Amino acid sequence: MTSLIHPYACVHPSAQLGANVRVGAGATIDEGCVIGDDCEIRANAVVTGASVLGAGNQIGYGAIIGAEPQDLSFKGGNSRVEIGARNVIREYVTIHRGTKPDTVTTLGDDCYLMAGAHVAHNCRVGNRVIIVNNVLLAGYVEVGDRAFLGGAAVVHQFVRVGEGAIMRGKAGIGKDLPPWFMAVGTNYTSGLNRVGMRRTGIATATIRKVQRVYQMLYEDGLNVTQALLKMEADPEMCDVPEIRTIIAFIRASKRGILRGGPAAAGRGDRGGSED
Repeated sequence: MTSLIHPYACVHPSAQLGANVRVGAGATIDEGCVIGDDCEIRANAVVTGASVLGAGNQIGYGAIIGAEPQDLSFKGGNSRVEIGARNVIREYVTIHRGTKPDTVTTLGDDCYLMAGAHVAHNCRVGNRVIIVNNVLLAGYVEVGDRAFLGGAAVVHQFVRVGEGAIMRGKAGIGKDLPPWFMAVGTNYTSGLNRVGMRRTGIATATIRKVQRVYQMLYEDGLNVTQALLKMEADPEMCDVPEIRTIIAFIRASKRGILRGGPAAAGRGDRGGSED
């Protein structure tokens, strides 16, 4: 194992490194950190704050994992970052630990975070999430599995991004983005992430039913409560797992969901592009 650690790396004696961990020149692994098997910590990266990394992660050049939160209420304590397995975290990504003692910022498995992205304190990011360059997640943001956040997108604190949802490049949201919906501009949604749904293996007939959900919420002249009641009264809709997930997501929303934009019509099948 020693031969895999560059002589100019700084690894604290109490850090726990698994088998076949590579550590580049100038990288730092601080006290109490745990690095799983087959991870690569590239040159000048920092893993601190008792962060825990699963197996097979790549931490890019200059990335910082586990630094103190950018939160004025932070008073110290043993918060941390927990990262799953097989994630690619590219150059200069920052993932900050929780604000309050014993709280955690989490990243799941098989995610891809591109250069310059920021995941703030107490965020919870799911599995197979793609976060493109310079995306900013504020504190306590939740991102569901398979979500795609386009370049320079911004998410306000406490906002939730649903499973399979997509944010176009430079979109900014301060309200919840339901599963499989697409965010555009500032606080608007514009149809479904149809490409993402197809890639996940969701049947065409199901996608059509989810499209009907979107229409009920934004095009039928109903308010959100009326639309939800109408969905829940329709057995054919309630039998679809994706629709049940959407209904439960909206029911649990504390900030409300995005508005339907004036340019929304006809744009739903453009989802999944790599903005």
